[in-house]
Amino acid sequence: MTNSNTLAPTFSPRMTEEEIAAAAFLARYKGDTRTMYISDLRIYFEWCYSNGIKPLEAERVHLEFFARYLEEVRGNGPAATCRRLGTLKGFYRIAEADDRIKRSPMTFVRMPKVIWDENAAMGLDRVQLGTLIQAARAKSPTDAALVTLMGMLGLRVSEATSVQIEDFAETKSGHRVLRVLGKGGKPATIPLPVPVIRMLDACAGDRKSGQLLYTDLGTVMDRRSAYRRIKSLAKRAGLPAGLHPHTLRHSAITAALDSGATLRDAQIFARHSDPRMTNRYDRNRGNLDRHAAHGLAAYLAGAA
Repeated sequence: MTNSNTLAPTFSPRMTEEEIAAAAFLARYKGDTRTMYISDLRIYFEWCYSNGIKPLEAERVHLEFFARYLEEVRGNGPAATCRRLGTLKGFYRIAEADDRIKRSPMTFVRMPKVIWDENAAMGLDRVQLGTLIQAARAKSPTDAALVTLMGMLGLRVSEATSVQIEDFAETKSGHRVLRVLGKGGKPATIPLPVPVIRMLDACAGDRKSGQLLYTDLGTVMDRRSAYRRIKSLAKRAGLPAGLHPHTLRHSAITAALDSGATLRDAQIFARHSDPRMTNRYDRNRGNLDRHAAHGLAAYLAGAA
């Protein structure tokens, strides 16, 4: 069984060929992406070792069995299984490029079909989002800043919890701005509306630098503590159970479109590299209102 630290992107002469291959793959990434890939590879390596298989000697049939293990033993859904298999595609692609294997065993592995529920991407509606913001303001300046960063600026939870006070101290072209390092290490400059500035400044208080968001215990807020805060605020606001931080990002993007933003402006707001991702949010707006079931019911009402 491999040690949890051996998959970190570092090198040691005592590392096995599999561990070197994993480190070579992981060295291409950083932050939450690398953390997620480490977890995926650890699950796969442990499965291989428990079945007497060396990861660099695995064949396609082994990967098919691993996929069934993810689905039937670990209980992973299609999206999680597809993501983990996608990690292995990348791992073996790099191993092949480095001449550690002749051919990737992932080439013809059956990938589970992932069905995208476009209505689920909408998040909260305008009234629900406003209710959550009000509940956060009433709770504390920290809660207000957290919800504002995700629900009004569309930040991802890792981006929100990484905000430093000096990140929103600058003015550019007449706008107070927030500088963030987004997904894939891409920098972004976001203009701050006056209500957002007020909530961020209230959270910062007299502090001029350092971490913006802290927990009630005085520790730096991370993804898990942010998740707990959002769930607690949702319950306080009387919103449906299951609300999580990324729901606020979905809500912000949909609300931006509803407020009149063009698809291009919404793409810039969401920082989507692919416009098709933003288009998913646009397509589902009003889907339920326009659904043919309404017209059919009205059409048949006259004959019933």
